Amino acid sequence: MGLYKNFVSQTRKPEGKLGKMMLNGMNSGHAKMADWGFSHLPDFTPAEITDLGCGGGRNAGELLKKYPRANVTAIDYSDLSVETAKDYNKSEIASGRCIVMQGDVSDLKLPAGKFDLATAFETVYFWPGLEKCFAQVCKVLKPSGYFMICNESDGTDTASLKYEKIIDGMKCHTAEELKQALIAAGFIDIQTDHHPSKPWITVLARKA
Repeated sequence: MGLYKNFVSQTRKPEGKLGKMMLNGMNSGHAKMADWGFSHLPDFTPAEITDLGCGGGRNAGELLKKYPRANVTAIDYSDLSVETAKDYNKSEIASGRCIVMQGDVSDLKLPAGKFDLATAFETVYFWPGLEKCFAQVCKVLKPSGYFMICNESDGTDTASLKYEKIIDGMKCHTAEELKQALIAAGFIDIQTDHHPSKPWITVLARKA
């Protein structure tokens, strides 16, 4: 259990060789779920996007493809994730469209009111206090800016609840729990969707 726990715990803050293995697995293993999440984004043309908890950088790269006129600022708590995401998006970083930086969602060092869209894929499980962190996201969004959360777990599935017991600091949230925290943080027009055959959930909210 020791090695297994050490490996799965890399989902929280990847470090070292096990963390690199985890990040490579995240980029491929979560792709279908992330693409399902992308299908929920509204029909609009954002200029500035932030991907919070960017992991290995794959989803930041997909945002750059989906919105070819947008800039993406990718944030992660893990230095190894930042390094991996930079390598994944090196061509867009070189062109000036992408920035990858270390950051803490509970205290975002980003300009207030800058972003049209914020995304969080498979990461809010580890955020230290949803309402506090969601308020930080709200702060950096423009008025009427969107925030999308996409999780593999709906907060009730057996597999994810098992990992919740193994991984320190992990909490699987239901769509309703996410919705209530978003409302408390200042978001409106909250839409939730549950995948028809998997425990995946997407929550889309708008800053008032």
